[in-house]
Amino acid sequence: MSEPHDETPIQHTPQSALQLTVYPISLKFEEIVYKVKVEQKGWWHGAAREKTILNGITGMVSPGEILAMLGPSGSGKTTLLTALGGRLSGKLCGKIAYNGRPFCGVIKRRTGFVAQDDVLYPHLTVAETLVFTAMLRLPKSVTQAEKSDHVERIICELGLSRCKSSMIGGPLFRGISGGEKKRVSIGQEMIINPSLLLLDEPTSGLDSTTAQRIIGTIKRLASGGRTIVTTIHQPSSRLYHMFDKVVLLSEGAPIYYGPASSALDYFSSIGFSTSITINPADLLLDLANGIAPDSKATTEKGENLEQDEKTVKEALICGYEKNIYTRLKAELCSVDVNSTNYRVDRKSEEWCNSWWHQFTVLFQRGLKERRYESFNKLRIFQVTSVAVLGGLLWWQTPASHIQDRIALLFFFSVFWGFYPLYNAVFTFPQERRMLLKERASGMYHLSSYFFARTIGDLPLELALPTLFVFIIYWMGGLKPDPLTFILSLLVVLYNVLVSQSLGLALGALLMDIKQATTLASVTTLVFLIAGGYYVQQIPSFIVWLKYLSYSYYCYKLLLGVQYSEDDFYECSEGVMCRVGDFPAVKSMGLNHLWIDVSIMAIMLLAYRLIAYVALNRVQLRSNYT
Repeated sequence: MSEPHDETPIQHTPQSALQLTVYPISLKFEEIVYKVKVEQKGWWHGAAREKTILNGITGMVSPGEILAMLGPSGSGKTTLLTALGGRLSGKLCGKIAYNGRPFCGVIKRRTGFVAQDDVLYPHLTVAETLVFTAMLRLPKSVTQAEKSDHVERIICELGLSRCKSSMIGGPLFRGISGGEKKRVSIGQEMIINPSLLLLDEPTSGLDSTTAQRIIGTIKRLASGGRTIVTTIHQPSSRLYHMFDKVVLLSEGAPIYYGPASSALDYFSSIGFSTSITINPADLLLDLANGIAPDSKATTEKGENLEQDEKTVKEALICGYEKNIYTRLKAELCSVDVNSTNYRVDRKSEEWCNSWWHQFTVLFQRGLKERRYESFNKLRIFQVTSVAVLGGLLWWQTPASHIQDRIALLFFFSVFWGFYPLYNAVFTFPQERRMLLKERASGMYHLSSYFFARTIGDLPLELALPTLFVFIIYWMGGLKPDPLTFILSLLVVLYNVLVSQSLGLALGALLMDIKQATTLASVTTLVFLIAGGYYVQQIPSFIVWLKYLSYSYYCYKLLLGVQYSEDDFYECSEGVMCRVGDFPAVKSMGLNHLWIDVSIMAIMLLAYRLIAYVALNRVQLRSNYT
């Protein structure tokens, strides 16, 4: 970053991490309108109707200010916040300007977005979570020691020192508290020292004391010259008075914009005053729902209640247009005249770290996060118990029992053709929210994530099949030749990679665990039947099915490693028969094994490519809200 004012001076100042000098951003939004098409339900499908989510919202936030968006559920708060963060897909009408300029890479990398749900890796500690974020989001010009110091300052300022070595936690095991998770999410965005910070319901689900601490933290962030916009559903009076400006929405339309301290006076001036002392936020939410102060609405008036609410909302919208909108437009025009032109350095729009650095960090993070998942005791017991039980069932199978040996080889291909597939199906659906969150923040290339995720799985996913083969191969009495054993192991591992690739592709295509596992079960059943063991003479009109089954190729390769057509076995007492004439072997054939290896290689690459393209499509069509 070549411009002096466009650098984050974290390494050159002894100031608090929350008080560092920032590049100021004035945010202005005018006449924001957003509509979506809603499909009609029922057997009769007419033209899809349009639903207005945002309807003519205008406002401005300056550095050092906190703008709070209030309104009932479904009023469009999160949609507006997402639009201001440049993350809203679809057609958006109106104008959003950042220092008088449209959204670009410079603004994107200076914007922090904290979602309502805390999307964090459960098996990483607080410190690890923030350090990995710093390694991905801070430029390579900042040394590792400086990044660690910056993280320590943020941990101290956010009050996370006590739990910095604790795991985040998840549904299956207890970790840090909800308030601490929210502060970790804010800390992730503070890593880049953002000029514009957007927060979606930062106090949702928290008790009043924790909520007060969170908003207090946000207030200190604003005092450092940051522009802060937050949505909030029902703040207490203490929280409400910490906001500088308020936008009140009702069914996507604005009914108030201005200083938080002036809201009650404004509504009183247009005939909506209250005779009791009340939390200003409660009054505002009642008005946004169409409920006038001190109204005597009862169940007897139920039939007129909806009409009354509509009348109140229309009066509020009319009052906004007459009393606020005209003044606001004049204010925005004067800002346009006096605004400072900021020069944009095009170099700062490039990635702040190289592809290789992103890959390395993501690889390390993936290994730390998944070490508990891949080597948990249940998975090890599962694989080991199946191997031992299989070894006992096929205990030292004599060479003359060729049918049993062939069945063992087919078991190899089936078990390690399906077990990795079902594990891999969960990969991308489970990480979808994390991927969309981090990609929306411009943290890394999709390709660096994809390669780190898939390559990082290799040592973890190949260890268990190796253990499995070591146990069952020698217990089953297969060919006691070291080279044959190594080749058999390589074929099984090769099969694991192809199976895992198909699982990744199915998961990425559907991005729904239930749908993906259903499709995977159908696919594996077809591959099992067409694998060449159960049905040896498949009818010609459907014989193509077996050529789609990687289990078929794995089974054939294992047979080719164990036997050649000119080998002999004792088919009856004192009688030697040729292996190539055994029906199960003859139907498979033991020739052209390199063609089978090549076909599996094509499958492996094709499945991985499909998974990558599907992930890219998900990224293009989704917006993280």
